[in-house]
Amino acid sequence: MVKSAILLVGGMGTRMQPLTFDTPKPMLPLVGKPITEHQIMKAKAAGITEIVLATSYLSDVFTPYFGRGEKFGIKISYAVEESALGTGGAIANAAKLLTGSGPVMIFNGDVLSNHSLERQIAAHEENGADVTLYLTEVEDARAFGVVELDGARIASFNEKMENPPTNIINAGCYIFNRDIIDQIPEGVVVSVERETFPVLLARGAKVYGFVDNSYWLDIGNPGALLKATRDLIESAGHEMAQGKGSSIDPTAVVDQGSFVGAGAIVGAGAKLHQSIIGDGAIIGANVDLTRVFVASETEVGENTVREGDFLGFSSH
Repeated sequence: MVKSAILLVGGMGTRMQPLTFDTPKPMLPLVGKPITEHQIMKAKAAGITEIVLATSYLSDVFTPYFGRGEKFGIKISYAVEESALGTGGAIANAAKLLTGSGPVMIFNGDVLSNHSLERQIAAHEENGADVTLYLTEVEDARAFGVVELDGARIASFNEKMENPPTNIINAGCYIFNRDIIDQIPEGVVVSVERETFPVLLARGAKVYGFVDNSYWLDIGNPGALLKATRDLIESAGHEMAQGKGSSIDPTAVVDQGSFVGAGAIVGAGAKLHQSIIGDGAIIGANVDLTRVFVASETEVGENTVREGDFLGFSSH
């Protein structure tokens, strides 16, 4: 059984700037909880009992929030990279902290999905696989690693190309047997996508795909974070959501999957459309925001009108 996991959360998130100048991308709030928390709870629900966060950029932000995992009901450890080691290097570095000896579930830190971890684990065991990749189909596969299948077995893996042979992509969740991880060199930069997977295929290793076409989203830029927020809120049957202690004036309009953070105040006549309001922010009267991020503790003066903007974030 798969009881151990690694969560790759070391990226800088340059496409998320300015949101990531002071916050690592996996710690950005998604309906009031960090993206990482959503992934940890998904892993726990699938029977994972220990998880290592492979951190690098702003690594000290994770520990105060997650601790050792007591309040989340799962053992959490931290593997800190002094310099980024790539996906493969991060996996090799983090695996040293795992106490279990069985297969390891590995998550990319910027993916939101409804795919079944339980069914992926079952497929890995049934196939006697060395590695099992979660795959999904997209309309335009050029921005992703593309997979060709021979039955359920992976025949080829091509990382980001202009004319992909299929629309089946690497969706960023893997199961690796421990002996495969042990073969990844330690302390050097290694990409599983560009190096490990092609080498395994050339060697004839048992690399299988698990295709699941349920909800999947790469949260790689601010627009995707807005979409993820809206999707989660609407999947719960709501137009908006708000954090603990927030206050929204009865004459305000908050819709299209907007989220109002804990302790935030939204004034009279304000209009918030598909926007994210940080904790403790104050939105003045008659403000009109569409697809706008407002940083925590930021005050937006009355009658302000903005679209597709960032308010209150540091500019490095």
